Amino acid sequence: MMLDAEKNTDHWPKDSLRLERFAPKLIQRDEPDRAFEVEFAASAATVTVGADESILEAAGRAGLPTISSCEEGTCGTCETPVVSGEVDHRDSILSPSEQEAGETMMICVSRANGTCPRLVLGA
Repeated sequence: MMLDAEKNTDHWPKDSLRLERFAPKLIQRDEPDRAFEVEFAASAATVTVGADESILEAAGRAGLPTISSCEEGTCGTCETPVVSGEVDHRDSILSPSEQEAGETMMICVSRANGTCPRLVLGA
């Protein structure tokens, strides 16, 4: 039903439709995920995020403090400011305009864009 609502309102002005999801939206990928670096500006720590892990998991592995709840991109608890880099948004929270702005991301599911080797986050 949600997919039909999105499809049938795609001619509306951007951000007119707001949906509340209780399960993550389906993300179709054309390419496999790849590893990339994330710098956490507040701690000056840099971690490599493997192709098979999230930024949240990589931060935890490095002992960096993070908060999360759903770990599927539906609650917004892990929303983190983006200082630089291009984000591949995979969350179900941010509006299309917020995703385009690239000022924040959900580190439990979103990643660096396929052409961006490094993100700097304000955490």
